[in-house]
This record gives sequence, C-alpha cells and structure tokens, in this order.
Amino acid sequence: MKLEVTMDNFRDAMKEVEPSAIREFFVEVPDVKWDDVGGLENIKEELKEAVEWPIKYSDIFKQANTNPPKGILLYGVPGTGKTLLAKAVASQTGVNFISVKGPSLISKFVGESERAIRDVFKTAKQAAPTILFFDEIDSLVPKRGAASTDGHVGERVMAQFLAEMDGIEELKGVVVLAATNRLDLIDSAILRSGRFDLLLELPKPDEKTREEIFKIHAKGKPLSKDVDLKDLAKEAEGKVGSDIEFICRKAAALAIREFIGNPKEKNTLVIKNGHFEEAIKLVKEQSVKSLRGG
Repeated sequence: MKLEVTMDNFRDAMKEVEPSAIREFFVEVPDVKWDDVGGLENIKEELKEAVEWPIKYSDIFKQANTNPPKGILLYGVPGTGKTLLAKAVASQTGVNFISVKGPSLISKFVGESERAIRDVFKTAKQAAPTILFFDEIDSLVPKRGAASTDGHVGERVMAQFLAEMDGIEELKGVVVLAATNRLDLIDSAILRSGRFDLLLELPKPDEKTREEIFKIHAKGKPLSKDVDLKDLAKEAEGKVGSDIEFICRKAAALAIREFIGNPKEKNTLVIKNGHFEEAIKLVKEQSVKSLRGG
C-alpha cells in the first residue's frame, strides 16, 4: 500500500497547529566584568546598589525594612552600553540572565503576545535568581494612542506586562531590567513608582570615557608605537561605545588586509595609527549617510 500526502492533508494539519510566539528563552550567565564597560561609573554604582546589594546583603535590607527597586530602566541613544551593562550586573552579581528583545514577543495572532509575556516571566521565576532583561521595551509598552501601534494589541500587551510587573513580589529573586533608545515613546503607566522605580540615563561618552573604551577594545592587539589612544579619543568625538568597538575591529581588519596583501613583507603584523584613522573616517562617512537617509 502506497502512502501519499496531499495538499489537503497539509491544509487540515495547519488548522490544528496553533501559531506560537517565541517560547524558548535562553538562560545564561554572562562573562562580562565591570571593567569591560568604559566609564559610566555613577551608573555602575547605582546598579550595584539596586541589584547586587539586595542579593548579596538581603539580611541587611530586611533589617532596614526596605525593598530594592522592582524594575530598572536604562535609556539613551543607541550604542551607549545598555545591554553590556545589563550583562555586567548579572555577571558580577552571579545570577542568571535572560535577555528578550521586545519586538520578538509581539504576534499578530490574538492572545499570543500576552502568552509570550507570561511565559518569559514564568521562565525567569524558574531560573531565579535571575535578571530579566527587556531590550527595546518601548515596543511592548508604547504610549497609548501612538500612531505606529495596533491599539487593541497594544492595550492587551500593556495590560499583561503591567499585571506581571504588579505581581513581581511573587517572583522572588527576579530583577526586571529594561532598555530603550526612546524614553519618550514609553507609556507613563510603566514608569510610575512600584513598577520601574529607577530610571538611569546613559549619556554619550565624553573624551575621557572614549579613551577608556578604546583601551578596552585595543587591549591585547599588536599596536604600533605610533598609536595614541588619547588622540584617537579626540578624533572620535560624538561617537559611542559601539562605534569605538567597530573602529578597533576595522583597524585590525585593515592591518590584516595589508599584511596578507604584501607577501614579500615578513615583518610582524602591527596595527598602525593610519589603520585607526581610516576606520574613524569610515564611521564618520557612515554617520553622514545615515543622516542623509542613504
């Protein structure tokens, strides 16, 4: 007897399969140290006191009859280190880390987004002690009435998220951390006391901080003696941490290209100041194109 699967079989099967938003959330223990984050000393201290201390010194908090913030929101322009900071606080506190991109929880199917939010909070509870990190949280809790959102879906997602936050006391050992590039897009309901109690702005790095970031990403690289990270920090004015990371990677790539392209040269590979200059030029050109929309 020959078995044949027809298109009708597939159509019938599809009717019985429920659509599903992302159901698996990866629990990790990041290996990121505070020293891996350039500058932002005040922000680091705030995070230590709000996340690390309540976990390490829970008895002292009980004696003081006080609770740490329920939620912490990091905001600032892209590339300032929000995700890196979240990983650092999890690593240095020694707890699990679950990172979720807000848009990945949004589904066009009725009830799926709310279910996904419930699932991620449930996973965090099971993995406690945990830092539950929502990146791009503005996609989950946008201002009500925003033109870019589906009103009905947005309201249901907002209600579910607020319900989970308001019930956070049941999630012992879970710290909710979130990040956004646009604080102005977030609904005020999520920012009230008792939900996200602590708001921390990550500014663009100043010259000293840019130099520290250059040192972090240039560490271990074969730099030529003509490389001056302080001068490079000046040249990279207005650039953020992710830009500087790219500059260091691109400078190394340019040095490798030059080394491999000159087989007669048997000298040791070195990354020269010129490689960094070219990389900075590329970043600036990309910024101009982005501003022009091209």
